[in-house]
Amino acid sequence: MANDSPISLTVELGPLRLKNPVMVASGTFGYGQEYAELVPPERLGAMVVKGISLEPRSGNPPPRIWETCGGMLNAIGLQNVGLRAFVEEKLPWLNPLPVPVIVNLFGNTVEEYGKLAAALDGQEGIAGLEINISCPNVKAGGMIFGSDPKMVFQVVSAVRSRTNLPVITKLTPNVTDITVTARAAQDAGTDILSLINTVAGMAVDAQTRQPRLANVVGGLSGPAIKPIALRMVWQVVQVSTVPVIGLGGIVSVEDALEFLIVGAKAIQVGTANFINPGVTLEIIDGLEDYLRQRNLEDINEIIGTLEVP
Repeated sequence: MANDSPISLTVELGPLRLKNPVMVASGTFGYGQEYAELVPPERLGAMVVKGISLEPRSGNPPPRIWETCGGMLNAIGLQNVGLRAFVEEKLPWLNPLPVPVIVNLFGNTVEEYGKLAAALDGQEGIAGLEINISCPNVKAGGMIFGSDPKMVFQVVSAVRSRTNLPVITKLTPNVTDITVTARAAQDAGTDILSLINTVAGMAVDAQTRQPRLANVVGGLSGPAIKPIALRMVWQVVQVSTVPVIGLGGIVSVEDALEFLIVGAKAIQVGTANFINPGVTLEIIDGLEDYLRQRNLEDINEIIGTLEVP
């Protein structure tokens, strides 16, 4: 094959077809408009917007971000404009974009997840829903939905029954065996899995002997968690019958390639957007270069090609 032959980066994520496998992760790209002058939305495979709840949330009090070695802790508290403002103020800008828009959603109860799914189902300009199950269930004493496979099943079932849109379930890494919750989401009808969400962590000021975050505990993201994410994605790919999106510490094309090679059909870039807003474009171009250098025509030729001894 000549080196100037066309390269295909198109991937199939169940019912979703993406022009390339590079997505932006929820909470790191705002509602898209904030980055539009820096990153042309049409270049992306898909855009996942900031998480939406039924009512607006102001989030946690500051300080709520702390930089760590190889990453950052955040305890933003899922601050967002709420469902009504999203539909009335954000969606009209997102609707005409030539890129699939995925809406991340979360709730405090199973019923709230279902209501959000139903409300978003009929809105134009939404290509799919991503369920954030790393949230506390207020009716279960604050237990995290995503840490209990039974609750995972209930939430995904509630969303699946209220929408015809493709459903992505975003798994938390804060579990003993992530394949158990992956199977629960799959059994409940999710079309796609995405993993991982942030890893629970904390930081302390040794001088004041106080936590660095007002919330005490936050979510660790960035390069420090990539080995954990990569291992979990590989494990889930082994047992999953639905496509997997990999994320967690991706800051370069090499990182993205690792996730694709272990079997992820697409990747999401999160924290790296804060450091280098153009990182997604660099990764897209880098994937094309990688294939061209190896005389390959299609990104699918490398997906799931890990050679395990």
